[in-house]
Amino acid sequence: MGLGDNADLLYSVPVELGDRVFALHLDTGSSDLWVISDQCQIGACGKLTTGSRYPQSASGPGLSMSYGDSTTGTSANGTVGHDTASIAGISILDQPFGVVDATDNLVVSSGLSGIIGLGFPAASRVQEALTIQGSGPIHSTDQFLLSTFDDGPVLARIAMTNTLTAPMFSTTFQRNTIDIGGHGLLTLGKLPDGVKDSEMIWVPVRLYKPSEGGLKAPGYAPKEVYPYRWEIDIDAVYLDGEKVPDSTIKANGVDSTRVSAFMDTGNSIIRGPQDVVNNILTKVSSTYNPNDKNWLAELPCNVPHTLSFQIGGKLFPIDPRDFISQESQGNATTCKADNLVSTDPPSPGALFRWSLGAPFYNNVVAFHYGNLTHPSVDPPRIGILSTVPSDATQLLQAAVTKASHNGGNFPNTVDLPPTQSAVSLPKTTVTVSIPLPLQALKDTMSSAGSRYSTIWTSFGYEYRFFITPLLILTLSHFSYFSF
Repeated sequence: MGLGDNADLLYSVPVELGDRVFALHLDTGSSDLWVISDQCQIGACGKLTTGSRYPQSASGPGLSMSYGDSTTGTSANGTVGHDTASIAGISILDQPFGVVDATDNLVVSSGLSGIIGLGFPAASRVQEALTIQGSGPIHSTDQFLLSTFDDGPVLARIAMTNTLTAPMFSTTFQRNTIDIGGHGLLTLGKLPDGVKDSEMIWVPVRLYKPSEGGLKAPGYAPKEVYPYRWEIDIDAVYLDGEKVPDSTIKANGVDSTRVSAFMDTGNSIIRGPQDVVNNILTKVSSTYNPNDKNWLAELPCNVPHTLSFQIGGKLFPIDPRDFISQESQGNATTCKADNLVSTDPPSPGALFRWSLGAPFYNNVVAFHYGNLTHPSVDPPRIGILSTVPSDATQLLQAAVTKASHNGGNFPNTVDLPPTQSAVSLPKTTVTVSIPLPLQALKDTMSSAGSRYSTIWTSFGYEYRFFITPLLILTLSHFSYFSF
């Protein structure tokens, strides 16, 4: 499916809910799908002129979702609804989502109808609200994790149907500022055409221990550790080929030495530790003052700078054309490095020092869920293929020359999400089928209430002795014999 692009700030994809199509912000940094309702009239909703609204209020449990960091936080509040959801030609029945009645999120005031979160179930507020409604307060994670099949995020549920070639999706962004180019794309279950798995650098997703803000292991899988975000380790950061010193800012109650990056397509910029960001901006700009809250890191437009992240032993650069933006109309001489800002230090539930936003996704980035209930069987991972051309420096300088001949203006365009294409796509409807052992466990838990842990001990024992060859394969796939 192609992507919409609003000035390289908001990338969107069409999603059908029932018989209506909505343009939604593509966000790997959150886990929930939500759209504004026809009851949402204040805040950001009051500025919406073109986006579609969900035609009714939902009757499900209340819902509150938060976005951003301590300086850019927004929220979206409403209730949980259910409908058939379709994306990129794949439909899934009875998908839960947020029907938002109040929000200050800028995606709405920018003309989109909401967000499609592509993150892990652990961070889903929709799944949490439905679990509490069905089972009461979450004292253990058993019921929450098993509810993923019915109540989890849309792409996670699609991945659990086993109808995709692989439980994954990939993104590639286009560029609509400085120098227009590329082809925005979202793929489900496969890499983009022409991209080989062997070309990708694959790295594991960081898992969150309970002490780090992650999920506690369930009683039926006591040794599992679960992913919370699409987050990967980074080896080092380089500016123009020179390694940048690591941050010395202490983390808040978590490991300060491990450096990881949050892979967040919903973030329009690159965020990093304040001391490292100050170091980089001071080097590229003679006007930058880290002590001035109204900072402006000015630099010559035609002097390229390459910020690179070493991941899995390989350098992945940010294209110099994505490092800068135009400072003022009619001026193609002086630009600003405003695509790099500081963010909060690591803390429980947010272990990362870096957040790699939109400028990074002109590369091909693949997100592989692995096994969502038993990640030790098939761990989640991210694959990256750099598509930054070797002559990116010359392309930036050519773009500056072209802008100077165009009244000093760089292009700044908007690609609308291909909503009409979404409607005309042939649909394949997929359904989630819970593996028999997990379904039996879920049924047992529902009938036994708080006694499920004791019952599971004997339940698992019985299955080891009364089993068919087919079930042995099923159990082996989910690694039950290790418990």
